[in-house]
Amino acid sequence: MKRALIWTALALTMSAYPSLAHAEMILSQVIVDLQPGKPQREDIEVGNDGEERMYVSADPFEIVDAGSEHERRIALRSDEDGGLLVAPRRVVLEPGERRTIRIAVFGERPVSERVYRVAIKPVAGPLAADQDAIKIMVGYDALVLVRPTKAVDDLQAQRIGHTLTIRNAGNTSQEIFAGRQCARKDRNCRDLPPKRLYPGNVWTQTVPFGTPVHYKTSTGQAVRDRTF
Repeated sequence: MKRALIWTALALTMSAYPSLAHAEMILSQVIVDLQPGKPQREDIEVGNDGEERMYVSADPFEIVDAGSEHERRIALRSDEDGGLLVAPRRVVLEPGERRTIRIAVFGERPVSERVYRVAIKPVAGPLAADQDAIKIMVGYDALVLVRPTKAVDDLQAQRIGHTLTIRNAGNTSQEIFAGRQCARKDRNCRDLPPKRLYPGNVWTQTVPFGTPVHYKTSTGQAVRDRTF
C-alpha cells in the first residue's frame, strides 16, 4: 500500500503574526515495483505546484527486515551502497516545473526481495530578510521493491475461531487487500483491513465472524482471490 511520511520544517522570525508559505510538491508515483524480466529502472516525476522556487532532496535508504519488529533503515550515502542508484539527489524546481528522478538497481537480482525507501522532500530555502513566515513542507517516503528473479508465492494461513493468522513464507512481498467477511451469504458484510506482508512476516487479526474470510492478494503482477 501507498505510504507517505510528512516532514514539517519551520522557519520562524520574531513576529507575533507570521505569514504562511505552503510549498506544494507532487509525485507521479510513490511505489516503484521493479519486476523480473522488465527494465531495472523507473522514473518518478517531481512537480512544483507552488508559487515559489522549491529545493528538493531525494535520500535513499535500504530497509532491512522490512515489516518486522527488527526493521532497520540504513542510509545509502553513495550510489555504490546497497545496489540502488537515485539520480539526481538534489533538484531545484521553479513554479510549475517538472523534473524526473531516476530509480535504478544494478547487479544481479536478489534471491529474496530487497526493500528500499527514497525520502523525497522539499528542503528549506532562503527567506527574504524582511519577510516573517512559516514554511510548511510535505514530503513522501517512496517505496522501492526489487523483486527476485523467481518469485515464490507462499502465503500460509491459520484460522482459530475469530483469529486469522497469515504468514508470508515466500521470497517476495504480498499486497493483501479488498478483504471482506459476511455473517451470512452476502448479508451483514464487513470490510477488512489491507496489509503489505513482506517475506517472513506474520500478520494476526481478529475477524468479526466465524465465517470464511475473502481477500485479494498480489505480488505486483497477477491478482489472486483467496479464502481463509
